[in-house]
Amino acid sequence: MHTFICFIAMSCYPACGRGKGKNMDRVGMETEIKYELTEETTNGLHRIRALKDFANVKAGELGGWIESERNLSHEGNCWVSEDARVSGNAWVSGNVWVYGNAWVYGNAWVSGNVWVYEDARVYGNAWVYGNARVSGNARVSGNAWVYGKI
Repeated sequence: MHTFICFIAMSCYPACGRGKGKNMDRVGMETEIKYELTEETTNGLHRIRALKDFANVKAGELGGWIESERNLSHEGNCWVSEDARVSGNAWVSGNVWVYGNAWVYGNAWVSGNVWVYEDARVYGNAWVYGNARVSGNARVSGNAWVYGKI
C-alpha cells in the first residue's frame, strides 16, 4: 500500500515547467492551470484565485493561502479556501478541501476525498487520504497515516 500511495502522490506533484495556461506534472503530462497566486500575501503565503470553474469553485473566486504551486495540485477538484493554509513541503491533491482555519504544513500529504477544516492541523510527515475527515481541534502529525471512510 505504501508504494501505491507514493506513486499517486508523486505522479501529480507539479514541476516548475509552465506556460500558456498549462502546467507540467512530474510525469511530463500537461494539466490545465486552475488557480494563480495573487499579490496578496501574509507570512510568506499567497492568496489563490481560481482561473476556471470546477467543483463548487467559480473562476475569479479567491481561495485560501499557499506558499507556492508545489503545495496544491492543478489536477482534480482540490481547493484551499477561507483562511486555510498549506505551506512548506505539504502537498494537497485529488478532491481534497482544506478550509476554515485549517493548516496543512511540513511534509504532510493529503489526497483523495479528504476534508481538513475548522481549526484542524495536518503536519510533520503525516498522510491523510481516502475519505477521511479531519476537523475541530484535531492534530494529525509525526508519521501518522489516517485513511478510510467517513
